[in-house]
Amino acid sequence: MKTTRREFLATAGAVSAGLALGGGAIGLRTAQAGNTPTKAYKTQLYKSKIDIAPTDELCEHWLAAGFEGLELKAWKVPVEEARKSRQIADKHGFRLHSVMRGRALFNHKDESIRRRSIEDTKHGFLTSAAYGAETLLFVPCSIGDGAFAMPDPWDYEVDFDPATLMVKSVVPGDNSKYVDYIARYNESTAMSIQAFEELIPIAAKEGVIMGIEHVLNNLWCTPEHFAAFIRYFNTPWLLGYFDAANNAKYSKPELWVRALGHSLVKLHLKGYKITQERGKRGGGEGDWSKVDESTIDWKAIRDALEDVNFNGWVSIEERGQTDERYAQIIGEFDAGTLVNKRL
Repeated sequence: MKTTRREFLATAGAVSAGLALGGGAIGLRTAQAGNTPTKAYKTQLYKSKIDIAPTDELCEHWLAAGFEGLELKAWKVPVEEARKSRQIADKHGFRLHSVMRGRALFNHKDESIRRRSIEDTKHGFLTSAAYGAETLLFVPCSIGDGAFAMPDPWDYEVDFDPATLMVKSVVPGDNSKYVDYIARYNESTAMSIQAFEELIPIAAKEGVIMGIEHVLNNLWCTPEHFAAFIRYFNTPWLLGYFDAANNAKYSKPELWVRALGHSLVKLHLKGYKITQERGKRGGGEGDWSKVDESTIDWKAIRDALEDVNFNGWVSIEERGQTDERYAQIIGEFDAGTLVNKRL
């Protein structure tokens, strides 16, 4: 059964009062001149930076630039250090809404390494709770590195068993050259399931949602399979953390938003430029770009967010422009006016 945001709020009592799924209403909306375009949507997005830790000076700067919260990279710090960071942010009315744990190793062949990765993740829950963050972002594992043949990203059409998530084929027709890949794909999925079954009760105890991201890890490579993986656990403590640029070469990013639906917790915003469209669903060859020089159809993604009733945080994952400009970019994305560079 699909978990709605309303059901999540009723279930996840450990999450701080006043938070909607994905960050939701924070009681703070900074109205910066030039940063808040006219609203065209009923749903609301909140502007977030990604950085190490807050200071008084940085909180004042970020708020003045138009940001409302921070996604932290410092996930392995001592719990007391995280509490001090929260005190600084709270003093300024600034939210520490998420923590970026990065790539885990839940499918490592070495049991001791796999075990350490799971234990490290448990510490990430403690740190996130101390920050006052409601999500811990990570990628469960990855496969590939030239060990076996894999399809091009835009060619994936994964046939899988919804009850077990096990993959039967990754492209239409003959899959003989992908036999080793499919075996490792299924092994990694099974190992990830085992790890999450251990971690979900701890996430619930600490009141921290696991936000699972697809980051070119060669697993759950279609919107349908990724969404099925997230929903397999049927819990509000494991949801999808979406990054349009990570998925652009596979298929149109808005397809991933619609597939995740109410299982979507938060978003990253960065750019990707398709140089040659390939495949049936809009993916293709390309490379990273600035957000506002991307070929990604930002309005189509914003429309999809509205349709799935997403209200939550958007973190800018890019450097090179001013914080004021990045806050403005999120504002334009929120308003549906962020322009993409057509092919």
